[in-house]
Amino acid sequence: MLYLFAAPVLAVALMLILMPGCIKELRKLKFGQTMYELGPQTHLNKKGTPNMGGLVIGLVTVVVTVLFAALNYSRLAKNGGELARWWTLDNGLWGLLFVALGAMAIGFTDDYTKDVKKNHEGLKPMQKVAGQLVVGLAFSIWAYFYVGSDVILPFTGKTWNLGIFYIPLITLTVLFMTNSANLQDGLDGLLSSVTVVGMIAFGVLAVLMGRLTGAKALLGETSRDAVAILCFTLAGAAIGFLRFNHYPAQIFMGDTGSMFIGGVMVGAAVVLKCEFLLLLICFTCVMSSVSVMLQTAYFKYTKKKTGTGKRIFKMSPIHHHFEMCGMKETQIVAMYAVVTLVLAALAILSAVKWFA
Repeated sequence: MLYLFAAPVLAVALMLILMPGCIKELRKLKFGQTMYELGPQTHLNKKGTPNMGGLVIGLVTVVVTVLFAALNYSRLAKNGGELARWWTLDNGLWGLLFVALGAMAIGFTDDYTKDVKKNHEGLKPMQKVAGQLVVGLAFSIWAYFYVGSDVILPFTGKTWNLGIFYIPLITLTVLFMTNSANLQDGLDGLLSSVTVVGMIAFGVLAVLMGRLTGAKALLGETSRDAVAILCFTLAGAAIGFLRFNHYPAQIFMGDTGSMFIGGVMVGAAVVLKCEFLLLLICFTCVMSSVSVMLQTAYFKYTKKKTGTGKRIFKMSPIHHHFEMCGMKETQIVAMYAVVTLVLAALAILSAVKWFA
């Protein structure tokens, strides 16, 4: 249990130490955020704010997680045979890190293209989607063989074996969640705040799976502890980053950070076999994507029917709608954090009901 507190504390400390120098270097290199005229006019003054801070979030999270997971495993190991299993593919940590780092690599490539190569369009949409599908497919195949194709149905205590259909469904979930997290990162401190709450929730779920009788058989102790350490560590990294990302932001995480976070979200849910709980814990991220899809579909439908496209929201994703309605960025961030907190608590209570 000590590692679950020490890891996020170290992550916070490293972020507070590293970020000032990172911001200074990014400004010197002129790796700044591009703002689009179609977006909220109040955001135009953010043009040039250093981007790609998510690279530090990802690196700190991975290094601290692997360090403390190794220390924890050394504590659990009783002989050399057990020690050898630390490196095998059935350790859920490696699958989770793969999908997170794979998504981060795509986001980094997009940020690098925009901020360094000065190609403001970044990766083409189909290039980004293709990369996400490849990462998602590889991760889902790993999960099918090493985690299992059973998913837990919320509030019922029952499982549903998806069989071979598990692979395409998880692949699409990776695509959806990484893009959802990316869309959520549209206001100062928004995704960072939601990440803190969501990752703590997933960390608590991982801890509960090691304490409740009905959950112990679903995942090995090594995987449970490692996933808990990763989730709490990312929460700590997000807290440290929030010190520089809250309104008015000194730095943005970019696609590098948002896609890493999206990868961790879906990876943790899959490894913990709590896929359906993504709808609760990551509700605000899901709504970001849903609002964009509804806006686009309704605009195309009305344009085809009447010749004039109409909109459901003043702007999408939906956090921009609230902004256009007069809410301040800080108010929207606070609202999203509270909603995530309430739904995360409900998710944890549902898990207790499943496994008790």
